[in-house]
Amino acid sequence: MADALIGLTAAVVAVTGTLAAPVISQRLMGRVQREEFERQQRLAEAEWSREQQVAELDRRRDCYASVNAVFRGYRTQLLNFLWTVHKAEVTPQARETLEEARHTAHATHAEAQMIASPAVLAELDGMSKALSETYRRIMCLEEGTPDLDGSFDDIRADFQRLWERWDAMLSVMRADLGVGSQP
Repeated sequence: MADALIGLTAAVVAVTGTLAAPVISQRLMGRVQREEFERQQRLAEAEWSREQQVAELDRRRDCYASVNAVFRGYRTQLLNFLWTVHKAEVTPQARETLEEARHTAHATHAEAQMIASPAVLAELDGMSKALSETYRRIMCLEEGTPDLDGSFDDIRADFQRLWERWDAMLSVMRADLGVGSQP
């Protein structure tokens, strides 16, 4: 009887193992698949995040290059117009060229306000104000009502200060892009 009981127990264990194996195997396989799916999802999210960072960096770089070029063109037109005023050779074409550069600078600055980092935006705002003040002073000189310190030589000296401010602006842009502060 003991042998029969052992045989019966062995048979029950064998049948239970045979019946339970697919269930246990399926659960283990489900867990492995779930973990693999979660790992792939984390990898996909990390890749998406890296792609977003690269795209954001590219967008800021393009914006900074654009605003730098447009502000530089505006500054050049201001200087050209100052010399035109100094030589008393102001023409409607010269005024129109300056106004186009001014409007382009304003539009580019407005676009940069949506993209630039706070540090760069502070520099851009300062540069925009400095360029606007230089424009105002040149217009006053051209109209014959210059500021007390608004002579041709005084305004021309302002352009040196603009260059110094320009270097600071470029350094902040480069630092924001991770390039460093040395041009």
